[in-house]
Amino acid sequence: SPGLSSAGAVFILLKSALGAGLLSFPWAFGRAGGAVPALLVELGSLVFLVSGLAVLGYAAALSAQPTYQGVVRAVCGAAVGKLCEVCFLLNLFMISVALLRVVGDQLEKLCDSLYPNGTLSGAPQLPPWYVDQRFTLSALCVLVIFPLSVPREIGFQKYSSILGTLAACYLTLVIILKYYLQAESLRLTEPPQPSRSSSWTSIFSVIPTICFGFQCHEACVAIYSSMRNQSFSHWVTVSVLSMLICLLIYSLTAGLYGYLTFGKAVASDVLMSYPGNDPLVIIARLLFGVSIVTIYPIVVLLGRSVVKDLWAAPKCGAVTVSEAHERRGRVALTVTWMAATLGIALFVPDIGKVIELIGGISAFFIFIFPGKSRHGEGGKHLCSCRCRAALIAWGVLSVLGGAFVCGQSAALAVLGLLR
Repeated sequence: SPGLSSAGAVFILLKSALGAGLLSFPWAFGRAGGAVPALLVELGSLVFLVSGLAVLGYAAALSAQPTYQGVVRAVCGAAVGKLCEVCFLLNLFMISVALLRVVGDQLEKLCDSLYPNGTLSGAPQLPPWYVDQRFTLSALCVLVIFPLSVPREIGFQKYSSILGTLAACYLTLVIILKYYLQAESLRLTEPPQPSRSSSWTSIFSVIPTICFGFQCHEACVAIYSSMRNQSFSHWVTVSVLSMLICLLIYSLTAGLYGYLTFGKAVASDVLMSYPGNDPLVIIARLLFGVSIVTIYPIVVLLGRSVVKDLWAAPKCGAVTVSEAHERRGRVALTVTWMAATLGIALFVPDIGKVIELIGGISAFFIFIFPGKSRHGEGGKHLCSCRCRAALIAWGVLSVLGGAFVCGQSAALAVLGLLR
């Protein structure tokens, strides 16, 4: 029954958004040509982000559906609902790849701090085989992540929410402290200047990263359905407050100070730009790595449920399976999911490439599906012709914006492969 408080709704929305995208915002600032262009793009995107959350809550109230794909199916029809399920599955899969890529990067840096490449004589020393990222990440998946992902229910979700938010706040604090306390060893000799040669293409190329960072729309329907106060104005207040806090953490702290520290030389994972033997950074890596490890099983759980829905949908009269058969199917799905995502994560050289692709897919959930929902609701539930026309126009604009982000993300992915 609905019993979630307003503070709890804000907290869970923050936890859904504050993830691996936090590491890439300094890189996005550098790619956009400076802090000012990046902040302007973020503020413009925030209008669509908040409006998407608002209209999804309104559509959830009209359709009485507790899931994102259920709302899209009820409002936009079965065909669009099936497309939503496919995009949802692909999005979860690529998020799993990004999570493993982040964990692999942190393991690599931690191993470098334990086995530096060098000896007292100055001759290079090859690290042992067991600190190679391919071995450490594979071992972590087999020994830790897989046992956490196999159970039917994930009981520690409430604890991972606290851990994920703590890790994000600690990481932000470390980036700010490093900027002020260790400027002589980390910061550039001169503050980075905005690039005059930045084109509109480079500025808008950071939109997929922004979409990935603020991505919490898939969970917003479930959060809205669990709230005690489900009035539309109250939901809008919760959405605006959550997005503003995310904007503060992403832009005015991690993104800005990370960019000012390293300039355009910042890595797509900002933690990779810091020395591996710094105690504060080591703690940040451990906290963030543990947080990602606890998030991955939840993504696997959601992915399994979507796969089962897609598989069982054509079989209307399916017979109830036994407990042993269900367990075998769950283990097989988990093994397949983990093997596929691990294989991709080990061969992707840069998390920025993964985030660009995820940002393009997330545009469906931030722009296109909410835009279609606006269009569908406009003709059925609003009496005012002026309001109906404005709602439909805004929906068309959202769909066009989402199509632009998806096309741009696909083009960047193709260019990355060609390089």
